[in-house]
Amino acid sequence: MRTHVNITSRTSPLCNRTTGFRQSTALVGPKRAARERSRNNSVLTPDPAHATDAAAWAEAVLNFTPDEKQRQVLQATEKRGILNCTGQWGKSTTCAIKAVHYAHFHPNSLVLVASPGLRQSGEFLRKARKAVSLLGIRPRGDGENNCSLVLPNGSRIVGLPENEDTVRGFSSVGLLIIDEASRVSDNMYYALRPMLAVSDGDLWLMSTPNGRSGFFFREWQDTNGRTPWLRIAATAEECPRIPADFLLAEKDRFSDERYGEEYCCEFVCAEGALFDEDVIRSKFVDCGGRLW
Repeated sequence: MRTHVNITSRTSPLCNRTTGFRQSTALVGPKRAARERSRNNSVLTPDPAHATDAAAWAEAVLNFTPDEKQRQVLQATEKRGILNCTGQWGKSTTCAIKAVHYAHFHPNSLVLVASPGLRQSGEFLRKARKAVSLLGIRPRGDGENNCSLVLPNGSRIVGLPENEDTVRGFSSVGLLIIDEASRVSDNMYYALRPMLAVSDGDLWLMSTPNGRSGFFFREWQDTNGRTPWLRIAATAEECPRIPADFLLAEKDRFSDERYGEEYCCEFVCAEGALFDEDVIRSKFVDCGGRLW
């Protein structure tokens, strides 16, 4: 009488979701092996119905239930988006899901994630790897970039620290995400944007405010510009995961300006500033031509 024994192996073709190892087909029954292959193929093969709705895909495949604002980010189809949100809102998790969804449904595409430092990019990639694991895919790097992720369909997600000299060279970027954008320099921003030219790629900025300067502030404020940005604000009071008692305690601890910046998506002048920036801007006038 034949006895079937379950063992794990790193080289066999079926994936055990609990251990992350691969399961040998040599000592399991053929019907079970067929069921495992069918289940894995159903996850690895993108469902066309979810191609334009990352929120529905995340619920069905990743068991992630987004709140109202997260759903708005995941379902957005605009080419340009800005997420201005409170800390601990879940922006990195939400945008990591958006990045994996894009890579999963666009074979051989390139997703770039830029941030102020390699640690932030690494944290973003860690959340992307978790999503990829739930697809039944064993996460692995692309062999060229330290902070990277490659999918079986040839798509890559690459994390970049803020270094204008080393980020140049990437091209045909399908999706560019700038994490903690309010703390990324203008020079870095201007070095990254041309990478979207040939591919007509998407661009998303996400951050908590940090003063009234820099490209994140300007892009959020410039509602009359040529670029039709989708602007989404998510305050702490709108976040169902942040307790009201915690926010009451923070109000007692912070100044109104600091609380507004950290939890209410408000752009405030830097602490210690001698003059209000809005007052200074109001003193400038358009002369309508050359002065001489």
